[in-house]
Amino acid sequence: MGEKLKLYGFNNLTKALSFNIYDVCYAKTAREQRDYIAYIDEQYNSERLTRILTDLTDMIGAKILNIARQDYDPQGASVTILVAEGSMNPRGETQLAHLDKSHVTVHTYPEYHPETSLATFRVDIDVATCGEITPLSTLDYLIGSFDSDIITMDYRVRGFTRDVNGEKLFLDHKIRSIQDYIDPETLKRYDAVDVNVYDANLFHTKMMIKEINLQDYLFKTDIYELPPRVRLDIMNNLRREMIEIFSGRNVYGK
Repeated sequence: MGEKLKLYGFNNLTKALSFNIYDVCYAKTAREQRDYIAYIDEQYNSERLTRILTDLTDMIGAKILNIARQDYDPQGASVTILVAEGSMNPRGETQLAHLDKSHVTVHTYPEYHPETSLATFRVDIDVATCGEITPLSTLDYLIGSFDSDIITMDYRVRGFTRDVNGEKLFLDHKIRSIQDYIDPETLKRYDAVDVNVYDANLFHTKMMIKEINLQDYLFKTDIYELPPRVRLDIMNNLRREMIEIFSGRNVYGK
C-alpha cells in the first residue's frame, strides 16, 4: 500500500476478489468416483474451510463479526464470515462502529461424470472489503491451501473516495496485474493469462498447471498397474479436461 493516503472522511472503496480453483482427478469406476467425492467432502468440510477463511481474515487485518457455516447432503460445504476493518469499540454513551463491514465466503462443488472417469472438485472463494484492506495479499495462501490445477481470479475496485483536497480517488493502490501479487515460484508452475480492463479497474487472471505427475491424479490406483497405452489415454483425458475448464468452453466436444 505504501504511504497511507490522506483522505477526506473514510475510505469507501469496495474491493472484491473472486477466486475459483479446480482440482481434477481420475477415478476409474463409479464406486471410486463416489469414494473420491466422499474423500474430498471430508477433507474440505465446513470446519476446515472455516479455519482457512479465519486465517485469511487475520492476514488482511480484519475483525471477525460473525461466522455461518454449513455442510450439505449429499456433498459440498459453505462458509460465510462477516468482517470489519479494525475493531468496534464503545465511546461514551454511543457505539463507535466502522461502516466498512465486508465478507469472506467459500463454497465447494465436488462432482463427477461416469462416462469420463474424471471427477472435479471446484472451490469458489469471494472476499469483499471496504476501506484500506485489499485481499490480494492472500493469493499465495489460497493457492497453497488447495490442490489447484486450474485457477481463475477476478479483482475489481468499485466506487470512489476523496483526498483532503476533494479530488476523487477511484483506486488507492497501484496494480498492473493480479500476477504481481503471486509468488514467482508459484507462477513458474502455471501457464497464466491476463484479461484486464484498466479504465474500469477490472483485473482477470487465469492459470493452468504446466506439469502433470500422473500418480497424483489417480485415485486408489497405482500408476504401475496401468499399461503404457492406458496411462497415455488418461493423461490426454486429464489435459483435455483442464484445457476446457481453463478455456471456459467445450474445445473437444464429448
